[in-house]
Amino acid sequence: MLKRIISYLQLAAAYVRLNFKAHLEYRGAFITQVVAMALNNLVWVTFWVLFFQRFPVLRGWNVEDVITLWALAATGFGLAHSICGNSLRVSGLIVRGQLDVWMLYPRTLLSHLLLGQMSATAWGDLLFGYGVYLLFIKPDVLHLAMFTGLTVSSAGAYIGFNVLVGSLSFYIGNSEGLTQQWRNAMLTFSTYPATLFEGWVKLLLYTLIPAGFVTYLPIEALRTLSLTHTLLALAGSIVVLCVGASAFYLGLRRYTSGNLMEMRG
Repeated sequence: MLKRIISYLQLAAAYVRLNFKAHLEYRGAFITQVVAMALNNLVWVTFWVLFFQRFPVLRGWNVEDVITLWALAATGFGLAHSICGNSLRVSGLIVRGQLDVWMLYPRTLLSHLLLGQMSATAWGDLLFGYGVYLLFIKPDVLHLAMFTGLTVSSAGAYIGFNVLVGSLSFYIGNSEGLTQQWRNAMLTFSTYPATLFEGWVKLLLYTLIPAGFVTYLPIEALRTLSLTHTLLALAGSIVVLCVGASAFYLGLRRYTSGNLMEMRG
């Protein structure tokens, strides 16, 4: 099992290296996208900073908590899609019958499919997340180590969720619009304080829109250095990944080839 995990980590590293080199062929465009995404995130954080200058505490949350929330959400999203950028394109690939080329590779189909492309803007999210956390929160070694581990957990939840909603195209036909709306809902709820939501909405955020495993549980873990919240966040991320992978492989039985001729160099 350990050898298998190391093998897949080496595969991921190889894909990241190749994808990064491909993006650097257009260095100016790549840097522009990274900077633009970081600035976009900074605008939202600035809004929350101004909000908390007017209202210092929001149901027990302060400005440091919200900055940590955004750092977690941005870093998790950036890590997920700088490595597995194709998780954002699963629905479109299914609809257009473009899975054929990925079926020719050794190992599991889903691993090659997800790793096959990286998102340039995701690097902006990744750098922004670590940047604001280090500059504004100034964590000690323990908090930084926990933050790093929790962002990996958040990234897993993002990937699993993207695969799950993208796989809807196997079952209901072209679901690109629905997939995008569902993904936007995930991002939106992940960047708002959990204390704003109660009752059935909070239940929704741990089931149909699992934002709770992306930011809410991780931030509670960081606030109190709670091992329980950390394990719950990790367990939730694993469940979302497993559900997403199961939905993909069950739906793959319905897949219809697009009969396209493609080459990948």
